[in-house]
Amino acid sequence: MKLALIGHGAMGRLVESLARAAGDEIGATLTSKDSARGSDEMAALLRGHDVAINFSAGAAAVAHVDACMRAAVPLVQGTTGWTDHEDDARRIVKEHDGAMVYGANFSIGVNVFYRIVGEASKLFAGLDQYEAFIEEQHHSRKVDAPSGTALKLKSVMAEQGKVPKSIASTRAGHIPGTHRVGFDSVADQITLTHMARSREGFAAGALLAARWIIGRKGVFEFSEVIDDMLNK
Repeated sequence: MKLALIGHGAMGRLVESLARAAGDEIGATLTSKDSARGSDEMAALLRGHDVAINFSAGAAAVAHVDACMRAAVPLVQGTTGWTDHEDDARRIVKEHDGAMVYGANFSIGVNVFYRIVGEASKLFAGLDQYEAFIEEQHHSRKVDAPSGTALKLKSVMAEQGKVPKSIASTRAGHIPGTHRVGFDSVADQITLTHMARSREGFAAGALLAARWIIGRKGVFEFSEVIDDMLNK
């Protein structure tokens, strides 16, 4: 697989390292300077790649979607803080008959955690004496709060009839990412926790998504990649 990287920060470098170890070829690596060039010039750099992975700034996400679709390169959208523009991104992908997979979190473990939380929320939906809550912790460099993963957890819980009372966010130090869902009553408290030990799980998930999206058309959430794996 010939891979283009959009963004070459900590996540981009980790994706590069894992991809090279797996025998994949790294072609273009686009940085913020390339992003300033505009979609047409970025598209010229991207053409000929099998897939692109984006772990750059969320503010430029739609421009990167546009460049990838113009270049006919499927995109793994790994950045966060862009979902306010999701409709625009979907429209661009559809206009170019392209392909994109996105997710609030590309960790395989987190995506299994969504399912566990969903089942737990279904059990607690009819128990009004239990109030639900979400707590999340990340490193101090993470800008968005609550995290996209916390917002996804809230959505999963609400779909099962258990809306959390609050989401608490902490930004400090070098925490890769911790998400805790709780159900609290006068008598007791039950908590479910996912704790990332490193960012390697996110990079591995993005590469999994990259292999999966090749040859497909449309917009997919990473949970659909996991569903496909679990149903095989």
